[in-house]
Amino acid sequence: MSVAGSIPAIQMVDVIGQYHRYQDEIDNAILEVVRSGKYINGPYVQRFERAMESYLGVKHAIACASGTDALQIAMMAMDLQPGDEIITTPFTFAATTETIVLLGGVPVYVDIDPQTFNIDVERIEEKITPRTRAILPVHLFGQPANMTRIREIADKHHLLVIEDAAQAVGAKWNGAMVCGIGDMATISFYPSKNLGAFGDAGMITTNDDALAAALRTICNHGSDRAYYHDRLGVNSRLDAIQATILNVKLQYLNEWNATRSAMAALYSNHFAGYGDQIMVPVVAEGATPIWHQYSIILKDGREKAMEHLKAAGVPFNIYYPVPLHLQKAYVAGKLGDFPLTEFAAAHILSLPMHSELTPEQVEYIAGQVITAIGK
Repeated sequence: MSVAGSIPAIQMVDVIGQYHRYQDEIDNAILEVVRSGKYINGPYVQRFERAMESYLGVKHAIACASGTDALQIAMMAMDLQPGDEIITTPFTFAATTETIVLLGGVPVYVDIDPQTFNIDVERIEEKITPRTRAILPVHLFGQPANMTRIREIADKHHLLVIEDAAQAVGAKWNGAMVCGIGDMATISFYPSKNLGAFGDAGMITTNDDALAAALRTICNHGSDRAYYHDRLGVNSRLDAIQATILNVKLQYLNEWNATRSAMAALYSNHFAGYGDQIMVPVVAEGATPIWHQYSIILKDGREKAMEHLKAAGVPFNIYYPVPLHLQKAYVAGKLGDFPLTEFAAAHILSLPMHSELTPEQVEYIAGQVITAIGK
């Protein structure tokens, strides 16, 4: 099926199209692992860890089973205790808060910058209390948060910084790769990510030797030698098949991120002149985003626009429809507490964004959005 005649069917995330481009290379790498019999940890996982350390410019990259596990393990490594507070954003995926609450911690929210959707760094200090242990910025949609200011505040108040880089591998802040600016960073390789596995996979990075030792031990049942368990741990090991897939794909990540950046620029160019109805994402000074999502704000008529896009064969999504402070599982506030977050949730619309997207598809998608808001 195609849209607009000659334009191929548009995917929200085209993982199959990407796979077909590199099928032989990926298939051969998988078959090598299968034939080796080394399926858990071992040389393939170690090779990927070293490759990520080199790519990100960090001292330690510790693979684990998922991005959610990465968050929990990072908090376990910092010895988060019940009642300890972590400052973060209410506008992100649930895993960010879920892991804090599971360990007995308390998420303390800060509203967002409406232009970047990231945590408003100038509102962080007012939320710091004697129970605050860390700041957890999320590099949302692949745009880095203001790590200069976050690092300043954390150092001033003797707090840890954990970067939630689930959507941001390859992004930079003032020329420095994210994942190496905080004390720790957590990564997701969920299939839809810019660097995606063929299942769940994750990683924690750090430049701190003591934290790295703790992270590795926690990932392996709290053990650094067989059958001796020196601390509470979990079973969170990266499968070798996922590691070897990621190692193949890492070679192409910069190319894919460059394609996403070009498509994001095209989107914004198409929407130029419609600022009274469409707010496009703003790239903060100092930020080099990787465009995990391209999300716009429709000031009016989002439901009508979604109906039109669906009929036109244009996929879309809403990230995120319910802010974390209003989620039933861990209600931590009420409507009106974080107005900028709540406005974004009610008006945001994420458009197709992936490495296989073409300029013709972007033109068609943007045209359908413009048509929808004019109806």
